[in-house]
Amino acid sequence: MSAPVQHQATCVAIGGRGILIEGPPGAGKTGLALALIDRGASLVGDDGILLAPRANTLWALPHPRTRGLVEVRNVGLLTFACAEAEIALRLLLDPDAPRFVERAAATQMAGIAVPTLAFDPRIAPAALRAELALRAHGLPGGGTGPD
Repeated sequence: MSAPVQHQATCVAIGGRGILIEGPPGAGKTGLALALIDRGASLVGDDGILLAPRANTLWALPHPRTRGLVEVRNVGLLTFACAEAEIALRLLLDPDAPRFVERAAATQMAGIAVPTLAFDPRIAPAALRAELALRAHGLPGGGTGPD
């Protein structure tokens, strides 16, 4: 097993399957994560996580320096329960994301192919669309869990 590496992204877990949310500052990573948490997802980490390959899967872990912390704009720094998750889908926040997608692209991360979609978080309902993207394009999960 390789040592975990830092990765600039936000991540939530739905049923143990992680959605990695990436984009430039102000793109809506935290807003999408909060909307997913409101629908029952668990926080893995906001704006910085650790990635760890485990048994041919890629896991997202909370970063120890920011574990459970989310900066909510106009509210402050709040604490949430957090978990680890097997990465099942990577969403790249992009206002120019294509309207129709037949198949997710595959991005190699730590030698593991992760389904990747360009995703416009401004189109409502973004959280439901992210859940549907996980269902339609995400890896099935079922990895070995934490070592």
